[in-house]
Amino acid sequence: MDMITMLQGRVVNTSMSPPLLAITIGDPNGIGPEIIVKALQHDAVWTCCRPVVVGSSSLMRRAVSLCGSSLPVVTVEHSKQVVADPRRAVFVLDRVPVPDDLKLGTIDPRAGHAAFESIRIAIELALANEVDGTVTAPLHKESLNLAGHHYPGHTEIFATLTNTPDVAMMLAEGDFRVVHVSTHVSLRQACDHATRPRVLKTIQLAYEACRQLGIDTPLIAVAGLNPHAGDGGLFGDEEIRHIIPAIEDARAKGIRVEGPLPADTLFPRAVAGAYDCVVAMYHDQGHVPVKLAGFRYEHGKWTGVRGINITLGLPIIRVSVDHGTAFDQAGKATASEQSMVQAIEYAARLALIRRNA
Repeated sequence: MDMITMLQGRVVNTSMSPPLLAITIGDPNGIGPEIIVKALQHDAVWTCCRPVVVGSSSLMRRAVSLCGSSLPVVTVEHSKQVVADPRRAVFVLDRVPVPDDLKLGTIDPRAGHAAFESIRIAIELALANEVDGTVTAPLHKESLNLAGHHYPGHTEIFATLTNTPDVAMMLAEGDFRVVHVSTHVSLRQACDHATRPRVLKTIQLAYEACRQLGIDTPLIAVAGLNPHAGDGGLFGDEEIRHIIPAIEDARAKGIRVEGPLPADTLFPRAVAGAYDCVVAMYHDQGHVPVKLAGFRYEHGKWTGVRGINITLGLPIIRVSVDHGTAFDQAGKATASEQSMVQAIEYAARLALIRRNA
């Protein structure tokens, strides 16, 4: 008999093989390989997907050793060889040469290049339908750029390599979701990005993402750019000239949307579940509340790191951890894998919805 499960209000047929997900290694000098190994020890991961690491078998063997894990590292020639094996393993597509003399916790262009190659190959696999989605470990932007790959981050790499002009970043911690009008630009540039067309497109991407997650009539809230959402033009006129017209355009398209609302009162309401998604105007306006909701720092150390990052608008699935390379923790096996587990589960969930659409 077919196994049927309810997924966010939609009936999804899971009798087929679990989704096949390509996991990138991130910067080899950071915590990426370690949190991958630690995540692959979770039953929840193997229940929801078939994971394959795009990278280096020797690198993953080092990570297994650092973590004190008993998982075997199995090199595969093709992603389709990965099975939902109850014995568990770190399956690796060994396609990214990683120098053995890399020093953990350091900036190195060779590590930046390896991180980029892992992403590039994972994207190629997804575009060729050889995997059902991608999950990315953190990269280090300075190492990446020193290697000659001049991108601000993952979002821009995926947009370029998939030839997608309009993308947006969604952060999520549980049902608290935030999509950004702009991300990796200066604060001065972010103000210039808050245009009527861009705000409208971001509202649409947020709406479509919620629909894909099974929310039939999502309610979107839009944050103001200025203090008090401009207060009628007293503290800036971007709301009057761009944001309010974009909201009216979205309503004309049948989207339920409120705003612009002052960010300091909007986000507490959003965390409490008043909205299905929030449109933030710039990077820190959206990142700070999500990380306050998902990150825990106690007694001088991180005790929990939850939350994920999704690139919206792509022809493929991309979900990432919502934290950096944590060079200070690399090699200590102390980094939390919670965000990686969440990212894998979210990517598998999106893949199942796409499969059954």
